[in-house]
Amino acid sequence: MLKTEVFEQLKKAMREKDVLAKGVLTLVKSALDLAEKEKGEALTHDEEIAIINREVKQTNQALEGAQNAGRADLIEKEQAKLVLLKSFLPKQLTEVEIAEKLTAAGVISGMNMGEAMKIAKPLLTGQAEGAVISKVVKSLI
Repeated sequence: MLKTEVFEQLKKAMREKDVLAKGVLTLVKSALDLAEKEKGEALTHDEEIAIINREVKQTNQALEGAQNAGRADLIEKEQAKLVLLKSFLPKQLTEVEIAEKLTAAGVISGMNMGEAMKIAKPLLTGQAEGAVISKVVKSLI
């Protein structure tokens, strides 16, 4: 389970007094606990990955804001958070690998975006970010 891995790394960060890692891992653990409490039972691996992806997306948005504001201190912090969060995700596919999988799954030229994304999302959940999937789908159709 991802939750136990997060908890183990949180304990390690506390022992090593790693403030940034402790903050990020506490956030992730809280999000996982809350989702589990709302569901009323243990989360599936896909649900845990979805929560991590949501945190990655929020961190990317914060990083983009910091870059627009020219805040080097925040940029460095957000990039460190991204590295830590992405360590919990399965290996991310490259755009070429995504295109190959989508082509094999039946995404063809002339298909509308909605139909293509209905095929792509379940196929690639946790293996690539939504923005990357969308970009590749657009290039294929």
